[in-house]
Amino acid sequence: MKRHALAALLALTAAPAVAADPHTHPMPTQDTRAFLDLSAAERAALLEEMHLFLDGVGRITAAIAKADMQAVAAVARPLGPQMSHTMPASLRGKLPMPFREHAQGLHGAFAEMALDAESLNDPNHALAQLAATLQKCSACHRTYQIRVVDGHVGH
Repeated sequence: MKRHALAALLALTAAPAVAADPHTHPMPTQDTRAFLDLSAAERAALLEEMHLFLDGVGRITAAIAKADMQAVAAVARPLGPQMSHTMPASLRGKLPMPFREHAQGLHGAFAEMALDAESLNDPNHALAQLAATLQKCSACHRTYQIRVVDGHVGH
C-alpha cells in the first residue's frame, strides 16, 4: 500500500515539473536548416569528425569531474586546428564558408581549452569553456543538415 501511495505522490509531483520545463517546446512543422549536399563518403567523414568531438566532450567532462586538468588538455588539444587538416579537400571545398568559419571557431575553442587547462588549472573555467563549445555545436546543428546526393539516404 505504501508503495502505491509513493508512486501516486511521485506521479502527482512530477507532472507539474514536466509542464513547467522550459526545455519543452512544440515540434517544428518543417525543417528549415540549410542543406550540405555531400556524397555518402563525405557524409561519413563529416560524421566521424562530429563523433570525435562528441567522444572528446565526454572525456573532457569526465576529466573536469576529477579536476584532472592535464587530461582535459590532452583530450582537447587533438581536437584543435590540426584536426581540420585531416578532412578531405573535396569535402572542405563543398562546405559553405560560414560552416567552415564555424568549424574553425570550434577547433580554436578546443585549442584554447587545452592551453587554459594547463596554464590556469581551473576546472570551473574549463567547464565554462566546454559549455560555450557545446553551444557552438548546437548552433551548427540548428543551422545545417546533410543531404546525400549520390542516391543514399541523407542525415
